Amino acid sequence: MRILLLSQWYPPEPAHTPEEFITTLHALGYDVEVLTGFPNYPTGELAPGYKLRPWMKETLDEIPVGRAFLYPDHSRSGLKRALNYISFAISSALLGKWLVEKPDVIFVYHPPLTIGFPGIILSKLWGVPFVYQVQDMWPETLRATGMLHNEKMLDWIGRFAKKIYNRAHAICVISPGFKRNLIQKGVPEEKIHVISNWVDTDVYYPAQPDPELAEKLGLAGKFNILYGGNIGAAQALDVVLEAADILRDHPVIQFVLVGNGVTLPTLQRQAEEKGLSNVKFLGRYPATEMASLYALADVLLVHLKDDPLFEITIPHKIFAYLASAKPVLAAVRGDAADVIEEIGAGIVCPPQDASALVDAALALYEMPAEKREEMGERGLTAVQERFNKQKQVAKLAAVLEQTVQGAS
Repeated sequence: MRILLLSQWYPPEPAHTPEEFITTLHALGYDVEVLTGFPNYPTGELAPGYKLRPWMKETLDEIPVGRAFLYPDHSRSGLKRALNYISFAISSALLGKWLVEKPDVIFVYHPPLTIGFPGIILSKLWGVPFVYQVQDMWPETLRATGMLHNEKMLDWIGRFAKKIYNRAHAICVISPGFKRNLIQKGVPEEKIHVISNWVDTDVYYPAQPDPELAEKLGLAGKFNILYGGNIGAAQALDVVLEAADILRDHPVIQFVLVGNGVTLPTLQRQAEEKGLSNVKFLGRYPATEMASLYALADVLLVHLKDDPLFEITIPHKIFAYLASAKPVLAAVRGDAADVIEEIGAGIVCPPQDASALVDAALALYEMPAEKREEMGERGLTAVQERFNKQKQVAKLAAVLEQTVQGAS
């Protein structure tokens, strides 16, 4: 079976989920190919070695990759972000048939929602089915992150989303909440498959702490609560600064933010203005180095904006945290909180509540180290038994196989 991955994001961008999905399928013996854009996430600047052009072809890790034109951007400008999404949707729909070979099935990786347009067009041109994987719920995400406020436009996007759901031959979602959301929108239940995200345990694992690295980064001798990932509006990490301000009398407790994103400059400025010596910004690190950083943490933090959308999503970083065998401080509600509580892998508190975050941080700090280690071990066991890459990709492959059989 020949599978085409249609995704706006792909390496050298930090697009780990689509990359891991397609490389795992390749290792399983499937014939695979990728149709994507020119790499510009998360900075909005083209990755080194790439020059913007109408199209290009290359091979990455033995996998053919076709790239179609897009307007590079990842700013907070709604207009520029829309140009980024729409430009790729149009160019990939027009050029896709000539950039990649005809597949048996198309796996469409969402977000953004606009990726559904080339999915529909190429599906029709080739006469093959497409499976739509929903990692982000639109228009809810646009409203929750403040990217779009125009209610008429949000309504139009919602109606466009329904058209894509109707045209897709099967839909894969990452949480039970996403499935409930789609059913409420009229999507037939039998069309929806709940398949969780996963973690690559070759990349995220319980690494040994490096004392020299801890000294170099200013983490030695501290109780480090580390956040790793995108630093944007959805993460609402200004709450971390509020918590750090309250915890000035506990200088050993330190918040460490690893990553990049549109709100990072604002957070850095605010931390400097407040004189928060208990907050460190380490910048962005490649995924291959994150295990070493997580090894220096006492606790790993996940935080999302307090919004109904984020009650039904499960951030990918949770699985990376669990694989690192560290306790998780989860300032989230809903499905993500349920995962942590069910496993017993950490402490859950309400999001966007600095006092609650402080209480949770203190509880973990004052907890015996053995109890924190037990939490970490439970998380690692859950990854090995339930959330490993091979098992979850095999489930997606089964959906693709069923879809091709049903279409034929």
